[in-house]
Parts: sequence; structure tokens; C-alpha cells
Amino acid sequence: MTTTIPAPSVAVIRRALAEFQLPAYDDQVLQIQQYIKILLAWNEKINLTAIRDPLEILYRHFCECMYAAEAIPLEKGRLADVGSGGGFPGLALKIIRPRLQVFLVESNIKKVTFLAEVIRELGLTGAHVLARRYEELGEEIVPLDYVCSRALGEFPGFLEWAKSEQIAAKQVVLWIGARDLPEIQKISTWDWQEPILVPNSLRRLLLVGKKKGLLIGSCST
Repeated sequence: MTTTIPAPSVAVIRRALAEFQLPAYDDQVLQIQQYIKILLAWNEKINLTAIRDPLEILYRHFCECMYAAEAIPLEKGRLADVGSGGGFPGLALKIIRPRLQVFLVESNIKKVTFLAEVIRELGLTGAHVLARRYEELGEEIVPLDYVCSRALGEFPGFLEWAKSEQIAAKQVVLWIGARDLPEIQKISTWDWQEPILVPNSLRRLLLVGKKKGLLIGSCST
């Protein structure tokens, strides 16, 4: 019989969020804890994450994703998370920024089922799962204020799609390793900001690209 590893305590979650200078509201802390419980249970059946340690899941998947909400910052608007997998960064950002409208783009049906279950269990509104490859998407997700990706790895094609006429995203937000930075910065169709080092990390970065010629003001509601 398999024994499910317990999720981190409320106190541990609060402490981790504080290390990333993130707010720790009661409802959101409990949502993170419940999300980790669901993830650990499902991860025994389908491969949602290679990380098995609940504390490392908290730091790597939740804190590192949520950190973007403060660092960039993200407040509201329409966000597509391409290659969402276990829901990172999309659902983590939705928890810390409830006003975001989030589209989780994932082609793996088992992962799609998991994402739908998390949304249902946490009672999240304004979060939608799209069981498609991102290349197949168009008017059903536009207009987009942000397109995010954390582990996609197909940067040229993805960035071309994000800036294409049918998508026309205002900003792209990437979680990358330092070794990927030179390749991405060579793609001149976006105005790249200075990379942001992820806390408690030596080589993981946040990179934001803005649509050429765009003055970022208020985002869509």
C-alpha cells in the first residue's frame, strides 16, 4: 500500500512565501496546501512533475511561479500558460492574482483532466483548460495581455506564434535557465527587459518581452 507524502504545513507555506517576499493570505495559503495534496496524489499515477519532495514542490513550482506576480508585476488581465503541465505557472499565478483570467494550454489529456480537477477542487473562477496544441489556437483566447511558458523549450516557434497577427500578445513571460538566455535575446521581434534572477536560485531567470512599439498601460479586464 502506497503512503501519500503529506503536504507542507500552513506555517511552512507562509515561511516559504515570505522568503520570496510574497503575501500570505489565509485563503491562498490553504489553496496552495490543497493543490500540493492533489498534485502528490495524482503524481503517483501520471507524471506531472519529476520533483517528489513536497517542500521542493512548494519552492520550485509555487514560489518561483508566484514570484513573477510581484517582480513584473502581474495584477489583472488575460494570460495564457502554454504547455501548462501540472498548472505551472498558470494556476499558481491565478491563486496569487485572482483577478487574472487564465487559459491553461495543454495537449496531454491526462494532464488536462488533472488541471480541471484542481480548478474544481479549489473553486477557481476565471481559469480555463484548453486541450489543444498552442499552434492550433487563435481567436478563442484573444486578446491576450500575457503569454507565459515555463518548460516549453521551443522558443523561436513559440515566440513567433505569440507575436503573430491572430494572437498579438502584449507581453511574453518566460521562466528559463541562464544557458537559454543568449538564444532568446537573439530573437529581435520582442523588446527584452533585463532578466530577473529568481530568489534562492543561481541560474533560473524570469525574462519579459514586450511587443515591439507597445507602451504598456492598463491591461484587459
